[in-house]
Amino acid sequence: MITPMRILLVDDEAELTDPLSRLLEREGYQVDVALTGDRGYDLAQQRSYDLLILDWMLPQISGLDICRRMRAQGDVTPVLFLTAKDTVDDRVAGLDAGADDYLVKPFELRELLARVRALLRRPPTLDPSPDRLRYEDLELETSNQLAYRQHHPIELSEKETQLLAYLLRHPNQVLSHDQLYGAVWGDTDKPSSNVLAAQMRLLRRKIEPKGTLPLIHTVYGKGYRLGE
Repeated sequence: MITPMRILLVDDEAELTDPLSRLLEREGYQVDVALTGDRGYDLAQQRSYDLLILDWMLPQISGLDICRRMRAQGDVTPVLFLTAKDTVDDRVAGLDAGADDYLVKPFELRELLARVRALLRRPPTLDPSPDRLRYEDLELETSNQLAYRQHHPIELSEKETQLLAYLLRHPNQVLSHDQLYGAVWGDTDKPSSNVLAAQMRLLRRKIEPKGTLPLIHTVYGKGYRLGE
């Protein structure tokens, strides 16, 4: 017997969640509904889901904060945002928080179902364990400060581990210098401007030995990107 895929729908508008949950269930999905951010976050911690559909603005904890917390824990469950926010800055904020897709209200139900199917078809790029992260042939054990490229172990420093972990948690995204500074050094311990570039060079030498494809790319004037 095939187990149905489980979806968590978090939105405080009952007039939306009721028909949407029924529609998803008719499509064969198992759906849990939460009307507040804290309830949605609790469910996401307690149960295993194949997809989270989050409203941006929620009572108590926003959908954006739920997504950020999950990504910080290494949880790579696909996230689809539903929101009335439709500016470019809003979309960038959602994607930077770790969202996989974004749908602006009001939307056609056919489009939502198509987005859901696409996200559920997408293979995960990371190991769901927060201690072990993966992208293609690169793996990282954060607790041991060990990376593996094509299964060959690579010892990393604490800063290299923090930097690589942040890149692995945001694959295929352009990460700005400020984002990387904040993730590795924090807002109160920001180093001089050339420290990040030097740290990135050291990390690349270790995880991109001769004969392997480069994984970390410089996006000039913006930052760095892991992957395509």
